Amino acid sequence: MPEGDSVFRTAAQLHDALSGDDLLVADLRVPALATTDLAGRRVLETVARGKHLLTRLDGGLTLHTHLRMDGRWAVHPAGARWSGGPGWQIRAVLGTARSTAVGYRLPVVELLATAEEPSVVGHLGPDLLGPDWDAEEALRRLTADPSRPLGLALLDQRNLAGVGNVYANELSFLARVPPWRPVGEVPGLEKLVDTAHRLLTLNRLRSGHVTTGDPRADRRNWVYGRARQPCRRCGTRILTSSLGTPPQDRVVYWCPSCQPEG
Repeated sequence: MPEGDSVFRTAAQLHDALSGDDLLVADLRVPALATTDLAGRRVLETVARGKHLLTRLDGGLTLHTHLRMDGRWAVHPAGARWSGGPGWQIRAVLGTARSTAVGYRLPVVELLATAEEPSVVGHLGPDLLGPDWDAEEALRRLTADPSRPLGLALLDQRNLAGVGNVYANELSFLARVPPWRPVGEVPGLEKLVDTAHRLLTLNRLRSGHVTTGDPRADRRNWVYGRARQPCRRCGTRILTSSLGTPPQDRVVYWCPSCQPEG
């Protein structure tokens, strides 16, 4: 599932391509919206809320989309050939005189009144990249269940919105604890929350989820995706397992030396 910084970049791309223009094409290829006509409505803005995308239109309407595991928005100049997948995977097309945005494999496509946006994003915790970011509230939510494993608590969007599996693993490494350590036993949670905010802010306009400070493709992360490779800090082999219960379990990576059990 995309991290919050990736969704932020997608929102910025959609906003730059569509906002301020009237829709000439609005093809929503989901049964509930197949006959909906949005042509002629002006696109006001697209914003990210955690991992949700909200495209606001004049007349008080919002198109709510979510990428989940493999959804994608591709933006092209008007009249250009589309790319991003076969036509049968297209779930939404928004076109103006300047640009066309094509949504592939979108598992969530719904239209709602802008005033009703809280019904789809109101459950989220403070947004790491949003104007509502509140470190104290995020910390309060994280510690509400002190027995919960840190990795799962970080992934719960009701605690703080925007952390995906890459950051959950990397933040656990930076905190020097394994991802299954109970939240109540993790020292320096305030610093961990601050680090999460800092990392997503630094990466919001670049790809790669860089956590090491080195943007080179093979140097970006400490442990994520590096099973059986040597730890960049101590040289110990990185291990991998899963956390949680199927089908919601997540793959975890950790260094047994830098992130000891005790």
